[in-house]
Amino acid sequence: MEEREMAAQGMEEGGERERDDVERGRFVEHEGRPAVRFRRSRPYPVERVWAAVAEPAGLAHWFPSQVKLEPRTGGAIEFSGDPHAAPTTGTVLRYEVPHALAFTWGDDEVHLQVEPNDAGGCTLTLLNVLETRDAAARNAAGWTVCLAELDKHLAGRATAGPHGATAEPWRPVYDTYVAEGMPHGAPIPDTDA
Repeated sequence: MEEREMAAQGMEEGGERERDDVERGRFVEHEGRPAVRFRRSRPYPVERVWAAVAEPAGLAHWFPSQVKLEPRTGGAIEFSGDPHAAPTTGTVLRYEVPHALAFTWGDDEVHLQVEPNDAGGCTLTLLNVLETRDAAARNAAGWTVCLAELDKHLAGRATAGPHGATAEPWRPVYDTYVAEGMPHGAPIPDTDA
């Protein structure tokens, strides 16, 4: 899997060396396409994180859409209930319990990988392969909000999901990514963020 991390401005190759944890999204190139990547180590077993990121009941706590999926590579996946996006369908690109789920979502791809780590927990990597480079800051901000909701869910705290009143506000996160030089300019759905 070819992946290169890009500099803060997203204009040149290089930038920071890869670290074990990437709490904030990083702009990367994945197999020649623009992408944002998050990598987070957590003190939970692989199976617990897998259930939260690959099963519809777990996804309901943090993912921006309601999800129905056929749990197999090549299966269908459906997205609905996102107040900022029309219902759509995609294809499951990879389904390997309890470690990897990847799927198409519009012209994007989302890759979720769960691996055990040396600390006795696991590391979750979320990679969003983008249709266009200018979607990087918008999507990174959205995933930052979503992953904060996932952290609440994994910790056993109540979550109303990324569109809920208690979710982290999207706009300040987006503004920070833009200020840091992440590619931006893609349309932003009408939100209260």
